[in-house]
Amino acid sequence: MADGVLSSSLAKQGEVAHRSFSNGAALPGGNAARPGGSESSPGATPKPWTLPPQGLAVFHGAGNTARLSHYFLPRLLLQGKQILMLDGANCADPRLLERLARQRGVPFEQFNRQMEIARAFTCFQLTELIARVPRLLADFPAQVLLVTAFPELYYDEDVRDWNARVAFEQALANLRCWSRRGEPLAVAVFSSATTFTPSPARKRLFEKTCAAAAEVWKFSLGEDSRLELTLSGFGIRDSRFVKEKLFVSNPETRTPNSEVLYGSDYRDFPPTD
Repeated sequence: MADGVLSSSLAKQGEVAHRSFSNGAALPGGNAARPGGSESSPGATPKPWTLPPQGLAVFHGAGNTARLSHYFLPRLLLQGKQILMLDGANCADPRLLERLARQRGVPFEQFNRQMEIARAFTCFQLTELIARVPRLLADFPAQVLLVTAFPELYYDEDVRDWNARVAFEQALANLRCWSRRGEPLAVAVFSSATTFTPSPARKRLFEKTCAAAAEVWKFSLGEDSRLELTLSGFGIRDSRFVKEKLFVSNPETRTPNSEVLYGSDYRDFPPTD
C-alpha cells in the first residue's frame, strides 16, 4: 500500500502512516515465533518462537516488549509469510530488520515486499485500524497480524475511562473475530501492560486480553540476564498450565542440551540486542 493517511476521519485524530518497509517504515525483525497451539488446534503442543497458523497469542513482559516482536519476523518471512503490523508502540525499526536480513544472507528488499505497517498514536486509532483489518487484508493478503501496545494504549489518562473501555472492548472483540477467520490468520499481541498502573476502571483490560487468547507467553530475565520466554497459560483453550523456558542468547553460547530441549531449530533463535 502507498504511504499516507488511512482516512480523513483518522487524520482528524492524528496521522496514521500505513506503509511497507520498502517505503521507509521498518520493523526490527528476528526469528519467527510461535507458541504452539491455537484456538483452532486445541490438541497442538505449544512451541516457543513459532506462531500458530491461526488464533490469538499474547506475549507480555516488562520493558520494551514491543521491540521483541521483531525477532519473530525473519523465520516467518523466510517461510514466505506476509505480515501486517499495527504498531501502537511506534517501535518499527528498519535498521534492525536490515541487520537480521543481512545475517541470513537475504536481500532486505525481499523482506520489504512481505511486510506492511500501520501506526496508531491513540487508542481510538488502534481500535479503528483493528476494525479495518479485513479491508487491509483485501489489499495486502497477510497470514500474520502483529499488534503492539495492546492494551496499554488504552491506559491513556487523557481519555475518559468509559471511552477507553468501549474502544478496548470493540478492539478485543474484533481481534478475536479476525483470529477465527475462515482463512487462517495468526494474531500476536505484544504488551508491556503489566508495567503500568491503570485506573481502577481499566485494571482488568490486560486480564481480559489474556482470557481471550489461545496462548499467553511471558518474557523475563533469568540467570546471567538471559531472556526467558515462559508459556504461562492457554487462555480460553483450557485450564491447563504449562511452563516452558527459552533462553535467548547467542547460539554459540548454547550447550548441546539446548538442541535436546528445543529441537534442531534452536540455532535460529534470536540473539539479544
